Amino acid sequence: MHKSSMDAMRRFVTDHLASFEGKPLQILDVGSMDVNGSYRELMTDPKWEYTGLDAAPGPGVELVLPTPYDWGAIKSESYDIVVSGQAFEHIEYPWVTIIEVTRVLKPGGLVCLIAPSGGHEHRFPVDCWRYYPDGMAALARWADLDVVSCETNWTPQGPFDDDSADWKDTMLVARKRDVSAARSLKNRLKLVVIRRVNMFQATRRQSIVSTDRHDDQVPA
Repeated sequence: MHKSSMDAMRRFVTDHLASFEGKPLQILDVGSMDVNGSYRELMTDPKWEYTGLDAAPGPGVELVLPTPYDWGAIKSESYDIVVSGQAFEHIEYPWVTIIEVTRVLKPGGLVCLIAPSGGHEHRFPVDCWRYYPDGMAALARWADLDVVSCETNWTPQGPFDDDSADWKDTMLVARKRDVSAARSLKNRLKLVVIRRVNMFQATRRQSIVSTDRHDDQVPA
């Protein structure tokens, strides 16, 4: 977690969460494993419950997903705030994840996503994407989120003694709209279809990898 990313999330807390001080708030951090820092330290109000979600156990993780794209264990509309930093570049199918983010958000809830627009390849375990404002905003609209703000920090300024200047993070703040019952059903069906397609692709990829390994073991 580089320092300019922490600064960006600190601004989100100041600008959007100050009115919730001393009030109950359910916060979900997607990709929460503490690797050189965590947003958790910015959201320490005693009334706020902070839950870390990740694909593997580790420091800062309370919920471990059985599979990356199936959040079935998390109830719909159970969180007021969803945050995520330096995770969406490592998600192969972010259009699935963002729909799950919308599903678990309460109507009117806020999401804050921070992901790089630049920087070197850093696989963890994969490194798939970089995000410009148009791309991040499109991802939000795909999931029926209303964009509050979306911008890229092209020239990070600050007393940063790490590699903050390399990443030029894009930061999205979006709000879950209160959609009609018909639109909500459409989104749930869309999520079911996407889950099935991705499960098929993952199974097929594992089969191909297994076959390739078997072929490599066959004597010439």
